[in-house]
Amino acid sequence: MAKLIGFVVFMFCVQFPHSVHGLICLCEDPDSYCPKNKTCVTDGACFASIFFYEDKPYYKFGCKAKASLVPIGNPFECQTSIIAGTETKVNCCYEDNCNMGVRPEVDTRPTPKVDLDNGKTELGIWELVAITAGPVILLCLIFVFAFVMYHRHKSRRNSMYPRANPIDTPLLPDGPQGSLNDMLTDYSGSGSGLPLLVQRTIARQIQLVEILGKGRYGEVWMGKWKGESVAVKIFSSRDERSWFREAEIYQTVMLRHDNILGFIAADNKDNGTWTQLWLVTDHHEQGSLYDYLNRTPVSAQAMVKMALSISCGLAHLHTEIMGTRGKPAIAHRDLKSKNILVKSNGQCCIADLGLAVRHDSATDAVDIAPNNRVGTKRYMPPEVLDETINMNHFESFKRADVYSFGLVLWEIARRCSIGGIYEDYQQPYYNMVPPDPYLEEMKKIVCTDRRRPDIPNRWQGHEGLRVMARVMKECWFQNAAARLTALRIKKTLDSLNTQGDVKVATETSLEPV
Repeated sequence: MAKLIGFVVFMFCVQFPHSVHGLICLCEDPDSYCPKNKTCVTDGACFASIFFYEDKPYYKFGCKAKASLVPIGNPFECQTSIIAGTETKVNCCYEDNCNMGVRPEVDTRPTPKVDLDNGKTELGIWELVAITAGPVILLCLIFVFAFVMYHRHKSRRNSMYPRANPIDTPLLPDGPQGSLNDMLTDYSGSGSGLPLLVQRTIARQIQLVEILGKGRYGEVWMGKWKGESVAVKIFSSRDERSWFREAEIYQTVMLRHDNILGFIAADNKDNGTWTQLWLVTDHHEQGSLYDYLNRTPVSAQAMVKMALSISCGLAHLHTEIMGTRGKPAIAHRDLKSKNILVKSNGQCCIADLGLAVRHDSATDAVDIAPNNRVGTKRYMPPEVLDETINMNHFESFKRADVYSFGLVLWEIARRCSIGGIYEDYQQPYYNMVPPDPYLEEMKKIVCTDRRRPDIPNRWQGHEGLRVMARVMKECWFQNAAARLTALRIKKTLDSLNTQGDVKVATETSLEPV
């Protein structure tokens, strides 16, 4: 038994040579954890370390217990470490007093500072510059991108309709000068409108007086230019395409005609907060045909005069004029009584060309407006309602206009007073669909049931109304190819105009009953 105990003690001493008496090490600690004799005994290792706090070096000597020396061969306790911003380098040794005179060395580069009170790292100047510069640069890039996109959008709008520089714009004199009609006659030999700089000048000199109406595109105002009345159609910025399209159509070469609304100027006014898109045209005090027919009935002579003038304007739109700078054929696509204005001489003129399409006869291509507006459902022909219209065939759009014109003739004829008898004003299909019908409701009435507005029996007793009834029926045929052309309608109404019992008076004033 004694031999066994002796063997165990011998093996223990071999494995742990310092376990009997322990390893003696130098012990010096800034925090005074060492005994006064500056020695300590351990079963593990002696160590010498250096650590930096607030860029000042501190040395520490002492003992490390064997239990803390893991892993064996390269213990963590004997490695350089950075904890909470404090760098510590440790040298371990395994002989008595082996740490005496040892001075570990580390790089003298500055280390990040730590505020022990709140745990926040105090960074150097370059670190602060790097951290703050990133967000600032990102915000600058976002601002530059927004600035570029804004000016690109503004340049695109101005390139569609160039803005004149106010400094370079030749302002018209304030003194006496010709009227707008004189200016249009002087400048518009080609029929394409005033020069752009003159348009800018006129638009900037207009004073808005009163609002005339509102619509889905914006507002219509009555304005004054040097004492003359003009109409100003103000589009909202979201309807920029409609504004540009209408201005573009109005400036088509040789478009100017007595029975098409006279175009004066177009301008875009940007005050930095919002953009107003102006379209300046002739002003007609009588308003739209819709408003006029609501107010008063008309005589047979006035009925024919209105119908003939509208057919003249429509025929001019539909007709292509050949030449070096000829006029293309144009289809309106939204013809209705609200888009026709009554002039002071009793004639009418066609307005609102924002949905118009042009025909390029050289390529047989149809120039369709790139906007989201559609025509008025109540006036849509059957081929538009059931979507069977051939969008690549320009004649299809002309025939659609003729159908709508037939409904306008019906509106006028209802208000014709013969012997003091006339009907109240109503819109087409007033007794078949609600005031604001859905597309499917119109499609059922017009396409499926093939119904058309009712023709009163009294119309058969008067030559003028009888001819009007025949013309309108031939305008709204279900088969678009069987409908009359605008030129044929014009000739028929002109023939009716020359007959004695409905001869149109030559006075320049309206003749309401």
